[in-house]
Amino acid sequence: MIVAGVDEAGRGPIAGPVMTACAVLTPSQFRVLLAEGLDDSKKLSAKSRERIFGRMKELGVVWAAQAASHRRIDRTNILRATLWAMERAVLRLGLRPDLIVVDGNAYIPGLPISSQRAIPKADSLVPAVMAASVVAKVLRDRVMTELARLYPDYGFASHKGYPTVSHRLVLDMLGPSPVHRLSFGGYNKNKINEAVVT
Repeated sequence: MIVAGVDEAGRGPIAGPVMTACAVLTPSQFRVLLAEGLDDSKKLSAKSRERIFGRMKELGVVWAAQAASHRRIDRTNILRATLWAMERAVLRLGLRPDLIVVDGNAYIPGLPISSQRAIPKADSLVPAVMAASVVAKVLRDRVMTELARLYPDYGFASHKGYPTVSHRLVLDMLGPSPVHRLSFGGYNKNKINEAVVT
């Protein structure tokens, strides 16, 4: 049985894309990656994620990814944009999985429900989802590092677009960059003041 894991990175930030990934692991690939420290990407350091991602490429792990831009997020909403990108990541995989395990509680529209399992915290439970979470996080971090070069005043390289206090303060001073999610209201002055006070 071919099990594909699907996960995302970047639903919470107020700038940049959301990145989704789909991955399939063989038992032998999982054993090697487990020894390398494969886990939910949120539990790994950036250095560990990059190392594991490199090992995945060496092992020939099958994966595909798809980003949904800040424009798509603003136009549809973050959930719809994420599910749109997840569907495309699965379709780009190059093989047809027997089972698609999605991290979270939403099924991917456009794909047969009968072949999907939506499992909260699957990125800590299912090896293929762990791998997908690493791919999505590594690729999104790389995108945000590139955006930091284009828009150096916003600090994207450090906070990756998440709504930190320093990020909100920069938004208060400069206003949103061309890659901010305007529908998230992250540049709203009241929210910035609230974040500073709390």
